[in-house]
Amino acid sequence: MSANGAHPQLALELRDVEFAYPDGVPALRGVTLEVRAGEKVALIGANGAGKSTLLMQLNGILRGRGKIRVLGRVLSDATVREIRALVGLLFANPDDQLFSPTVLDDVAFGPLHMGLPKPEVQRRVAEALAQVGMSGFESRLPHHLSMGQKKRIAIATVLAMGTPILALDEPTASLSPGARYELIALLQSLPQTMLVSTHDLGALPGVFGRVVVLDEGRIVADGATEAILADHDLLHAHGLDEAHGLPHA
Repeated sequence: MSANGAHPQLALELRDVEFAYPDGVPALRGVTLEVRAGEKVALIGANGAGKSTLLMQLNGILRGRGKIRVLGRVLSDATVREIRALVGLLFANPDDQLFSPTVLDDVAFGPLHMGLPKPEVQRRVAEALAQVGMSGFESRLPHHLSMGQKKRIAIATVLAMGTPILALDEPTASLSPGARYELIALLQSLPQTMLVSTHDLGALPGVFGRVVVLDEGRIVADGATEAILADHDLLHAHGLDEAHGLPHA
């Protein structure tokens, strides 16, 4: 609770969310989860646990059963466009998100399609690129950038739209050690609410105060990061161990 006794605003509320792919295999089985505004939560689990599927439920890219609220708004056919402006989803591969001729065009794409005036678009682009440490890259070709630079630009495309919630899928995957460190520092610095899927357990301390463990589409643990990472029996039971970046004890 906050200092005045009120409950912090919930950014995300999921109630009994279920989803199955066309082959009939369940990907999510009754997921119930709350994320407070400003909270940074990591989703961990073995491959196929349902992490990416869960992220794609948040702004309606995938739709299953159950109820999802984003900042109090129920996700539905009538609200999906509004909710997509609230939840910025970043895919594991930034090439799935960067498609314009230049960095400037990519970062400006969202604000332009929001109907914002050109000066406001320019301001947002400059501010977003500064936030991710990519000022001066406006004229660069996205497909000529390094993987770390592409991931930063992909984050900037979301920041430029002013989305209060970030849903990131494997943000540190395929990065060099230096680029990984820089991206972790960037995630630490951003004020947005975050729900982040990752196998990189070594990146959790210092960024995420809370960890949710998924296995076969179910939440099997939810708690403080230090406690989850210290529970080696839990991590081993659900396919998570030092091979996924957990530091030695």
